[in-house]
Amino acid sequence: MAQPQPKPSLTPEEYLAIERQAEIRSEYLDGEMLAMAGGSRAHNLIVTNIVRELSLHLKKRPCEVYSGDQRVRVPEIDYTYPDVVVACGEPRFEDEHLDILLNPVLIVEVLSTTTEAYDRGKKFQYSQKIDSLAEYVLVAQDQHRVERFLRQDGNEWLLTTTTGLESTVSLTSIQCTLDLAEIYDKVKIG
Repeated sequence: MAQPQPKPSLTPEEYLAIERQAEIRSEYLDGEMLAMAGGSRAHNLIVTNIVRELSLHLKKRPCEVYSGDQRVRVPEIDYTYPDVVVACGEPRFEDEHLDILLNPVLIVEVLSTTTEAYDRGKKFQYSQKIDSLAEYVLVAQDQHRVERFLRQDGNEWLLTTTTGLESTVSLTSIQCTLDLAEIYDKVKIG
């Protein structure tokens, strides 16, 4: 009986060579490329709303807001494409291509049924290895709910959950407050 052959693993260099030429984005996790699916209308509206609001809040501050096309390096593990990422101070990049951010302070992921387990699980676990990361935020599509994980001393993470359109969420890492009504502007839930 034939034994299953292990899948060949890609090196980070092989992944980047392929990804920089690809028409479809893929994340890199444990030596494998994971194709990224397109987002729903609600997902796209939420991302756009968050990018708009953060950009307005940070306009005159030394921070940059990136949407889902900005690749982020997780030390010694993988490359991801957060839905929204913020870097403050001088952004640092892995190489001269300036397409791999090394120092995000805030990552936002919009949850979907296909990505929720990954975004809450391995992606969050691996993102915690980014020294500059101070906050990791999960935004629901099926309800008005934002979960914020704030890094504490000793590399512990404090969870705060905010619900309801009348509520606000404080993003301590960038000294900014967002209204859930703005995050969910034009998004139909239920």
